[in-house]
Amino acid sequence: MNTKIDSVFQKNTIGLGKRKQAIARVFLVPGEGNIVINKVSGEKYLQYNLTYLKDIWAPLKELNLEKQFDIIALVRGGGLTGQTESIQLGVARLLCQMNPQNRSVLKPFGFLTRDARIKERKKYGLRKARKAPQYSKR
Repeated sequence: MNTKIDSVFQKNTIGLGKRKQAIARVFLVPGEGNIVINKVSGEKYLQYNLTYLKDIWAPLKELNLEKQFDIIALVRGGGLTGQTESIQLGVARLLCQMNPQNRSVLKPFGFLTRDARIKERKKYGLRKARKAPQYSKR
């Protein structure tokens, strides 16, 4: 890899985002507004879904920085929605790390809130977490 990108992939320049089973490591590189997810273009990875793309760009749009940075994300686990929301959280956290004043702008929009809802564990005697076998009276 070239030295420009190597300097970006440092531990202190990572924005970590999580949602359900998805974990995203996000890097912001000075650029013209491209998204790269797992070494694939963001549009192709997210199946050209405009809602997902808007969700990822939302923190940068609020700060009017959408054309100044490229987003590079390494994501694993979960589905596309969980991965999108984890990237969004990673971007927001990274922006706050770069400039602490960004926090007051992003906080009211909920970009810094980790959605803690995860799948409930299966209980014994049940089919799923809460689904019980059919009750038979006789």
